[in-house]
Amino acid sequence: MLVKKAFVAKAAAFAALSAAAIAISLGTIKGGQKNSYRGIGEGRNGPIEVEISVKDGRIKNARVVSESETDFAKPAAGEIIRQAIGKEGLETFDAVSGATITSEGTAKAIKDAWNKYLGIKESEAPEGDTECDIVIVGAGGAGMTAAIEAARRGAKVILLEKMGSVGGNTNAATGGLNASETSVQKKLGIQDSNEQYYKDTMAGGHDLNDKALVRKMTESSAAVVDWLIDLGADLTDVGKMAGSANKRTHRPQGGAPVGSHLVKVLKGKIDEMGVDLRVNSKVTGLLNQGGAAAGVFVQGPKSSYTIKAKAVIIATGGFGANPKMVVQYKPNLEGFGTTNHKGATGDAFSWLDEFDAATVDMDQIQTHPTVIPSNGYMITEAVRGNGAIMVNRQGKRFGNEMATRDVMSKNVLEQSGQSAYLLFDQGVRESLKAIEGYAKKGLLTQGNDLADLAAALKIPEDALKATIDGYNAAQKSGQGDGDFGRKASEMPRALETPPYYAVEVAPAIHHTMGGLKIDDGARVLNKSGRAIPGLFAAGEVTGGVHGANRLGGNAVADIEIFGKIAADSACDFISR
Repeated sequence: MLVKKAFVAKAAAFAALSAAAIAISLGTIKGGQKNSYRGIGEGRNGPIEVEISVKDGRIKNARVVSESETDFAKPAAGEIIRQAIGKEGLETFDAVSGATITSEGTAKAIKDAWNKYLGIKESEAPEGDTECDIVIVGAGGAGMTAAIEAARRGAKVILLEKMGSVGGNTNAATGGLNASETSVQKKLGIQDSNEQYYKDTMAGGHDLNDKALVRKMTESSAAVVDWLIDLGADLTDVGKMAGSANKRTHRPQGGAPVGSHLVKVLKGKIDEMGVDLRVNSKVTGLLNQGGAAAGVFVQGPKSSYTIKAKAVIIATGGFGANPKMVVQYKPNLEGFGTTNHKGATGDAFSWLDEFDAATVDMDQIQTHPTVIPSNGYMITEAVRGNGAIMVNRQGKRFGNEMATRDVMSKNVLEQSGQSAYLLFDQGVRESLKAIEGYAKKGLLTQGNDLADLAAALKIPEDALKATIDGYNAAQKSGQGDGDFGRKASEMPRALETPPYYAVEVAPAIHHTMGGLKIDDGARVLNKSGRAIPGLFAAGEVTGGVHGANRLGGNAVADIEIFGKIAADSACDFISR
């Protein structure tokens, strides 16, 4: 526990130092003084209020007035503020990796304050009863994908998001998008097949998966990669995640986080197409017209109203941030932290009782094995895929780091302190851009050599050196790891390039595999197995795709593929 306390102290010190640096570099603004203006944007954990001062038509100074972001996200607000100084508003900015929502919320607050300086009132989402062809609930990856596809096919779409910003859990997706037989794989000379992708997904889900949904996902995956590339997405880097036989995890060049990139691409396309997107708009129920879904009831920022629609697509995400629901279905997860954003509360399930909607696998809730205990920040599985190992407080490995998430989570919980250290060297760090975001946030403990790292972690130096020597020998043999079964293809590099790095990790609630039962056309089924007219769903709100355990890279595949399918099915339905 001493190591954990030292880590927490270090994290607190880092946050305090970052906050102090922001204050020193930006100075202060006296609230309410002449030429000062305040604006509000939505952060990950709530509103971010920023105050700016303006001189000679440019932002002279700025400060965060109030926010409720995590200590590790706070520096992102300061970075966005630094970018704004000297500019006319903030039209564009470079989001901080791993803190996209905080970055965007701060930028939105600055822009809101700038508009007040200009005397411009930002247009508000319309409220009042209205109609459209397709109403989509939830503007995460699945919802935005559905909105783009439906609009492309000529449907009048209204996209609703209860939070103040788009993206949901997609913002935090780091590893990539699994797909097989893709144009990108072919260019890179990677051999893969839809059949192997299917087998891997079924095995990863312990064969509890809905076979028809897995077939649909794997056979549609290559086309959705091309669809996203056509929108402007960069999916040119292909890596390997736990449970996959081949390299099929598509992500931006250099292994950069996939989620924030896709959210930016999808949101940009929605803006370009003029889709009616309404944030801070919470759906409270569905309009039932003779057993068919015919619209939604909405609580907007100022009033309640009804949207009548020919079809409804539910893309509200899972319930990983709703402790009561989690414990209801899996009592042994009581007290666990979560990697989910605060909006992942499972609202949609209560709306669908009157439609007799079927659910499946609700007790299948996944924990992610590499989450930082002190703040719930997830370290992507791609770090292990690029060569990292896991060691316990005795400096020893304790399992195959490329085992599926349920197995690895169980292994970690069996270690002293119910946590472990993810360990890697400079070679791994340079192989994956996502790691730079962890370094900037001060999440990594660094050692100039193994002795230095062992001392910092307070673990036995001799044991750690023996562990690394054994791993490196197995890696260089090309025969894989005989002790724990890690395949040679899962050991891309030896750990021999200093400095060395480690981060303490433990399991946390990550993904709810269960949800609404759908068919391979994303139609929501009732308990009799019949499709509910006009009702479609995609993403984590649905169940069946992942079975008892989701493979890394399959969530992004799921939301993109079935988001598009839901839109196509809804368009076909309304055109009959």
